[in-house]
Amino acid sequence: MKQARSILIVEDEEIIRSSLAQFLGEEGYETIAAGTVAAAVEISRQRDFHVAICDVQLPDGDGLALLRRLQQINPNVSGIIITAYGTVENAVEAFTHGAFDYLQKPVIFDDLSNKLERLFQFRDLYLENQALRRELARRDSGDELVGSSKSMKEVHEAIRRVALTNSNVLLVGESGTGKELFARTIHKLGPKKEERFLAMHCATRPVEALEAQLFGVASGTLSNGLGEHAGLFRQVGDGTLFLDEILQLPLSTQAKLLRAIEHRESLPLGGAEPVAVTCRLVAATTKELQQEVTEGRMLEDLFYRLDGVKIRIPPLRDRLDDVPELVDFFIAKHSRAMGQIVTGATSETIRLLVNAEWKGNVRQLDNAIARAVMMCDSTQLQPKDLPPDLSGLAPALPDNDDLRSAIRHYERLHIVRVLKQWPDKREAAKRLRLGLSSLYRKIEELGIDL
Repeated sequence: MKQARSILIVEDEEIIRSSLAQFLGEEGYETIAAGTVAAAVEISRQRDFHVAICDVQLPDGDGLALLRRLQQINPNVSGIIITAYGTVENAVEAFTHGAFDYLQKPVIFDDLSNKLERLFQFRDLYLENQALRRELARRDSGDELVGSSKSMKEVHEAIRRVALTNSNVLLVGESGTGKELFARTIHKLGPKKEERFLAMHCATRPVEALEAQLFGVASGTLSNGLGEHAGLFRQVGDGTLFLDEILQLPLSTQAKLLRAIEHRESLPLGGAEPVAVTCRLVAATTKELQQEVTEGRMLEDLFYRLDGVKIRIPPLRDRLDDVPELVDFFIAKHSRAMGQIVTGATSETIRLLVNAEWKGNVRQLDNAIARAVMMCDSTQLQPKDLPPDLSGLAPALPDNDDLRSAIRHYERLHIVRVLKQWPDKREAAKRLRLGLSSLYRKIEELGIDL
């Protein structure tokens, strides 16, 4: 789809530059023009393009080195080099520097058109192949836990260790962090992966119906019209039972759950004989259980039973390095489900996603990518495809290569976020692992407006 394809022309001769732009525009391409290395680099920091056509000799640098620089900023950029001398040595040098092809001056427009057509055919096949490879690798691994950040590696390791046992597990994390997916992974990596995995959200409902679903109803019981029901503990057998938002269980139900964990048996409603409990229990919560015990909303004995093997699932804001990998995963997932051919996202789109405030965590990102894939009219997600409410949620990273500037920028964003969440300076300093005086100094240095 040529309308969605953009080309950067880097040529210092005005006549050649304008002629190329006019011809490519008539061919249906979007063109951006630059006359120097500096202008081309600045453009590449501000927006994405698919192809860079670079002259070898530029007033402030070398076109081959420029192509390498552009591909460092955006690895998906393809390059065509323009040279005055069409020798084998020049061609080899162009290919060595990452060019797809080269043109000899004076440029023959038909030759350019044919080479661009071949380039985009190759590019589309390559991107599709890369997407398929990623998807096959993920299917072969059998592991849907996406992310290679330090915090996620720690979670992966903890899950693999605990999965090998048959221990009960407590997952703690904010809403939308994917706790059920982690629970399913624990089951799939465990010794009884062939057994059933059942999940239940412990939302508020009539206590009797809740307990009937969990523990079952004995034959002949007519209480509240409940018919005979085996209950999840019996249905899951030797498998894994996942209880989400366990703190929503009433205290009376918590007591029965405690008995099921301690004595490995449960009593169906209206029954006289206990039923053996042989499953692994994975519970999840968004809250700190110790505080809930203190405030009387959780039984202390149940807390100690569940808190022994605890895994914290980090929020997305603490694993932003994983956003590009998650985006690839969700693009493949939703493209397949919707029958779309979307193979990736532009670097501009990725930058916006990395800098967004993901209050809904991975679930919100998943929904955003689903919407973007639906709206996308090319093979790459564009910023315009994203939900409108993502725009401007956080300032972009600075458009320069200075590492200190980027670190300072991120440091300011992080401290502002923590201060919004914890207005008390002492608590914020504790969360940031800073002394109170150090926090005040950072606030002054970074110009944070309180």
